[in-house]
Amino acid sequence: MGKVIAIANQKGGVGKTTTSINLSASLASKGKKVLVIDTDPQGNTTSGFGVEKNELDNTIYELILSECSIKECILNDVIDGVSIIPSNVNLAAAEIELIGVDRKEFILKREVEWIKESYDYIIIDCPPSLNMLTINAMTTADTVLVPIQCEYYALEGLSQLIHTVNLVKERLNPELDIEGVVFTMYDSRTNLSMQVVENVKSHLNQRVFKTLIPRNIRLAEAPSYGIPINMYDAKSAGADAYMSLADEIIGK
Repeated sequence: MGKVIAIANQKGGVGKTTTSINLSASLASKGKKVLVIDTDPQGNTTSGFGVEKNELDNTIYELILSECSIKECILNDVIDGVSIIPSNVNLAAAEIELIGVDRKEFILKREVEWIKESYDYIIIDCPPSLNMLTINAMTTADTVLVPIQCEYYALEGLSQLIHTVNLVKERLNPELDIEGVVFTMYDSRTNLSMQVVENVKSHLNQRVFKTLIPRNIRLAEAPSYGIPINMYDAKSAGADAYMSLADEIIGK
């Protein structure tokens, strides 16, 4: 039975997409079968796997509007062990198109039920806002993984996100839990990074992953080549970090 993990934080630039791409690739390299669902209209996860996002007939947009089946929009094995439901800028219109649609919070969940058994992990990259696409991701997911940047304002958006997760749990998906918080862009040379980690740990009764994702040039370069970090530079600190995050998630 596939475990569905939504990677969410309404703040942009916290490493959601980087985590979606590299965690998926790391899980696959450990023999897991992974499906990535890109629910961000920017489509960065899609292009991060080397997919030409603007040349596609079937994306998550067509899926949400019932113009194709889920099997028709899955791109199989974009890298070994990872398939993807792609996204592009068309998805930005989905919110408007869904006005008045009945039970629109559950569209993605209904579709994913068809294929859930075929994967070990389904990773959903959420857009950087708390909109209908994020709600769809959370009704579909078993857990929410929250990437947090090691910076002064890290805690600000977090309480809002936890409130949203709790609302979805209460009203739409009683099974939903928080998988944990993962720190991204960690710089061991600065006191600030260490202070943020300690601060969040002391304020949160949520699970915090031991793995810290470092600031890493190779990690930033990999998407421009359309491959995850473990294929771009397997010996880099970024690749090591996502491998150890994958171990923590499998070990749970």
